[in-house]
Amino acid sequence: MSEQRVHAFTDDALGEHDAVALAEQVRTGQVSPAELVTAAHERLERIESRLHTVAVPMFDAPRSDGNKSAALFGVPTVLKDNTDLRGLPTNHGSEAFTARPAKRDGFYATQYLATGLTIVGKSRLPEFGFNATTEYMTNEPVRNPWETGHSIGASSGGSAALDPSWMRACAVATSTNGTCRSSQ
Repeated sequence: MSEQRVHAFTDDALGEHDAVALAEQVRTGQVSPAELVTAAHERLERIESRLHTVAVPMFDAPRSDGNKSAALFGVPTVLKDNTDLRGLPTNHGSEAFTARPAKRDGFYATQYLATGLTIVGKSRLPEFGFNATTEYMTNEPVRNPWETGHSIGASSGGSAALDPSWMRACAVATSTNGTCRSSQ
């Protein structure tokens, strides 16, 4: 595999903004939540075949609680695949079983939705989050966007790869209680 940097940055609705700046743009009408979801989807399409970050994409049916007064209303994010989201399976990064769709949202999903975030998918993680790299027996590993010849480290592999590749402004990374890109 050719080692190269992979990014999805472009001049779109997400721009170079962090979650707080995007929420402000939604509040002031500069951009709509739908435009942000579309931009996130287009960015993911540019990188996913090389980085393998998402376990369950849901751009056709993103989830939001619809509370326009919530702090991060309209900002797209991914939820780590160790958290239940009603209607989707939670496989915990394991190839040993196929989970049934969750009947209700888990604690972290409920918290994220309450902040106004729009969940557009579930990110990949190592099996049960127990490994230092996000690699699998039969599937492609989650690749490091700065050096694609390497897999990504940490139990939040998919989220960890999405952040530096500029796919999204905020994602669940339970090892650090959340990973959000901030303005410099």
